[in-house]
Amino acid sequence: MGAFPELPMPLLVNLIGSLLGFVATVTLIPAFRDHFIAARLCGLDLNKSGQKQIPESQGVISGAVFLIILFCFIPFPFLNCFVEEQCKVFPHHEFVALIGALLAICCMIFLGFADDVLNLRWRHKLLLPTAASLPLLMVYFTNFGNTTIVVPKPFRPLLGLHLDLGILYYVYMGLLAVFCTNAINILAGINGLEAGQSLVISASIIIFNLVELEGDCRDDHVFSLYFMIPFFFTTLGLLYHNWYPSRVFVGDTFCYFAGMTFAVVGILGHFSKTMLLFFMPQVFNFLYSLPQLLHIIPCPRHRVPRLNTKTGKLEMSYSKFKTKSLSFLGTFILKILGSAVTFSIRYQLVRLFYDV
Repeated sequence: MGAFPELPMPLLVNLIGSLLGFVATVTLIPAFRDHFIAARLCGLDLNKSGQKQIPESQGVISGAVFLIILFCFIPFPFLNCFVEEQCKVFPHHEFVALIGALLAICCMIFLGFADDVLNLRWRHKLLLPTAASLPLLMVYFTNFGNTTIVVPKPFRPLLGLHLDLGILYYVYMGLLAVFCTNAINILAGINGLEAGQSLVISASIIIFNLVELEGDCRDDHVFSLYFMIPFFFTTLGLLYHNWYPSRVFVGDTFCYFAGMTFAVVGILGHFSKTMLLFFMPQVFNFLYSLPQLLHIIPCPRHRVPRLNTKTGKLEMSYSKFKTKSLSFLGTFILKILGSAVTFSIRYQLVRLFYDV
């Protein structure tokens, strides 16, 4: 494929606003530092030996700048409709998608900040994205309503070429929103990690959208770029202060804000499966963390690396526990694995030493 196609005027306006958003984010974070510390929204860096207070929840600043950019941007995709001769029918479905997406993201920023302030439990962190995704699901229902998927080739003899999932498709989209928000939150705890991984994912989505602008789904990818370009630059401004050695912490606010933004463009842009490919490191970390998340084995409050004071470097942390600390399910799984190892030694490895 050749060079990227010419960008429409609204995207150029969006880019200019995003550059201003980068400058605003870089400027506002240090300006509000003392305000966050005075409000006790601060903490210590567990990976450093110093006792300096570091402001937390700075994702609320980048999120606020992001929302202001897009609020000011709302009229630009519909400028033609301000001239009666150029507008045959107002694109209400595009307007509803834009407003609904902003509502979902705004709700998630608010709920994420509430989590930072109130220090909610994990079960609440699963409910918050579910509630915030409801506007998103309603927009999908009213604008598209398509719940039919293309069946992968290995399953076509059994299920056919297409399969209508019905309400299960909405369950899938709701779970995707929950996964995206918590996947960023789980893979965290190191300076720059939350903002850094979000920056990489957003850059990947932007490149994917630009490549696909010449395809059949141009409007969907333009819609995605409306959100990803401002997100990239506001996150870049946040990462400038969050990079090692971190001067601020992003907080759960940013994790929820980033995850919901990705879920919005993946669902309303109709590339949710591609979105999951961009989340492969987070998917692996989620699967690796499942035994602790499901309380099969004890889960510590913070699973961050530990600082080796002799070398001045971070090392892998370990969760030590006794067998009696396991839940019933954990003990049951441990016994099954022990029996499986015993049988493999008895009937497989023994052949290396004896003729059986």
